[in-house]
Amino acid sequence: MKITRAVVPSLFTVLNIFCGFLSILNASQGKIELAAWFIILAAGFDAFDGVMARITRSSSQFGVELDSLSDVVSFGAAPSFLVYQAYLVNFGSIGVLVSALPLVFGSIRLARFNVQLVGFDKDYFKGLPIPMQAMTVCAFMLQFYSEGFGLQGWSREALAPLVVLLSLLMVSTVRYNTLPKFTRRGIKAHPWYALTVVIGAITVIASSGRLWFAVMLTFILFGVIRYVYEAVMHMLAKVEKEPDEESEVSSIDI
Repeated sequence: MKITRAVVPSLFTVLNIFCGFLSILNASQGKIELAAWFIILAAGFDAFDGVMARITRSSSQFGVELDSLSDVVSFGAAPSFLVYQAYLVNFGSIGVLVSALPLVFGSIRLARFNVQLVGFDKDYFKGLPIPMQAMTVCAFMLQFYSEGFGLQGWSREALAPLVVLLSLLMVSTVRYNTLPKFTRRGIKAHPWYALTVVIGAITVIASSGRLWFAVMLTFILFGVIRYVYEAVMHMLAKVEKEPDEESEVSSIDI
């Protein structure tokens, strides 16, 4: 059997799927924090498969499809089962429906991404990327969930709205930038964004992870705020343009 360069990134993708399975397995046993860490590990392998594909120059449609299938498991099914086991199991059928949203909407988001994909390098994503949704859920769990005590206080009430918000953002048209490439060309193209990512990483490390959820939420809300700002500016520009067109028509009539 001939082994090609494409095996290298595919190996990382397979490890991504395996970590997603381990997360589901641990969540079923009530090991919520460990389950969250396996999703985070899956995200690491997901990042590396893209890097290895570029290094080995083995990007392919097969790799794209395999990556999407692994993402459905690790960042769709695993987070859905995680939030269900952590707390939403207490709400019966409603809990099942809310818990299923990351899996269902994440699958829709990935299918849309594959249909619209042109080339393998993107400057931005339309809709919240499914790994970012999963990482935000994990950051929430690791900060507010305690083994033996579960979620306490306001975090109980916040979980379901958070899951719904993240799920809706995945199928929205809100634009989110891809992670910058920390090369000379990548930093020169997006200097402020690269600096922001570095500051966010330093903040998470310096706080020993306590501000991780806050940093993730800031990035997500920034995309929403930018979307609203651009929509308002577009609407204002359209309103300003209409009187100018009407005045031109009136001058022609005269």
